[in-house]
Amino acid sequence: MIAIWKYHKIPVLFFIASCILYLWFAYSITRLQTAQLLILYVALFVFAYKIIKSSGFNFRLLVVFSIIFRLLFLFAIPNLSQDFYRFIWDGQMILSGLNPYLSTPDFQMEQGILTNFPNQVELHNGMGSLSASHFTNYPPINQLCFVLANLFPGTSILSSVIGLRLIIIAADIGTLYFGKKLLERLKLPSNKIFWYILNPFIIIELTGNLHFEGVMIFFLVWSLYVLHIGKWKWAAVIMAFSISVKLIPLMLLPLFFGYFKKDVKFKEPDAINGELSKSKVTVNNLLKLIVFYAITGLTSILLFIPFFSMEFITNYTKTVGLWFGNFEFNASIYYLTRSIGYAITGYNEIAIIGKILPIISILIILGFTFFKQNDSIAKLISSMLLVLTLYLFLSTTVHPWYIATLVFFSVFTNYKYPLVWSIVIVLSYLAYSNTENSENLWIIALEYTIVFSVFIWEVFSKKSQLSKLASN
Repeated sequence: MIAIWKYHKIPVLFFIASCILYLWFAYSITRLQTAQLLILYVALFVFAYKIIKSSGFNFRLLVVFSIIFRLLFLFAIPNLSQDFYRFIWDGQMILSGLNPYLSTPDFQMEQGILTNFPNQVELHNGMGSLSASHFTNYPPINQLCFVLANLFPGTSILSSVIGLRLIIIAADIGTLYFGKKLLERLKLPSNKIFWYILNPFIIIELTGNLHFEGVMIFFLVWSLYVLHIGKWKWAAVIMAFSISVKLIPLMLLPLFFGYFKKDVKFKEPDAINGELSKSKVTVNNLLKLIVFYAITGLTSILLFIPFFSMEFITNYTKTVGLWFGNFEFNASIYYLTRSIGYAITGYNEIAIIGKILPIISILIILGFTFFKQNDSIAKLISSMLLVLTLYLFLSTTVHPWYIATLVFFSVFTNYKYPLVWSIVIVLSYLAYSNTENSENLWIIALEYTIVFSVFIWEVFSKKSQLSKLASN
């Protein structure tokens, strides 16, 4: 301990200051206290930067800091999100022998109070009317996490919160482990992982607010690492686990086409008919791609089977579809197109725009699949980052925790705009500063002006650098 203080005074001082701010953030701040929220958030980013830089990227020291920061939140009830009430509710539904996909909380409350369902009324009231009136959209591995959290000793809401938090902290430690190993495999500095692990946004949104993007990212990086070392069948299984936490990785699956066809070669012209014939490597790799997709799909289906019914399919697809056609929050391009729709028709055209924007997203994914060389893990991650970014730019709803995956992918690239976005996205919480929870579009415009500016500058500056290298 004395040696740590002797050689690392500055990072330790910033660590202590950060601990105080995190405790303040976890146990005192509400999302209505916007001024304090913004000041603490920005201060934590400054301190995190100072800790990383002044420590000389001392790996062990930073690992200890990152774990302690998370443990500070252990006994805190989330103060910026109420989603955790629904997580606990779904877990209790399963433990009560009920399928959480077949009834809404509102319907369940109409059936009466269950004796083996702790805190049923409090959970229903806490999750809010929007969540309570809709079917759950959380995939099966996520549901398993909810069940495990409710098995944590105790019957209070806090005991379940502690269970949820321990799972997310364990996932972050797993991400640290496999993220470091993958960076080393890619011959990148392993300490880059701390731009994710020590990022205050990640700590607050995942550990603090209990969002399971962290668990999804853990399985995702594990899958990419296993794929990189050649165990592609296991990579497919683990990828299915990632999808079964959050569905987002589904949209990234087409990008693997370029990775599996990376060894495509052609033989010399056939001596008899002069035609080119594909090598066996091409056929083998395409077969691998098909098997990879098959294993991922089959594993995902098997994970859903315990909940399967025709009613489940109807409820689940309907709920997922609502995110494109009904909900809107912190959007960018969608808000611009919505304003144009208002000017032309006088109405909110989300029903139409919400169908067009996903089609554009699909075209973007296909473009990156067939016209981008994703022939290495590094290039694959870069494409994943850009595809997911453009998808979020086109989305009708962008809650802060949605960009956690972008922050993670940025660690493996030279792009910094996800880190900038992780700072300015706190502005979206200003929508909760009024009783109507209405957004100030000028604030949203400020957020996206900053993000778009950095994004465009980075993307086009890198293209110009590559063209210069090509010309030389």
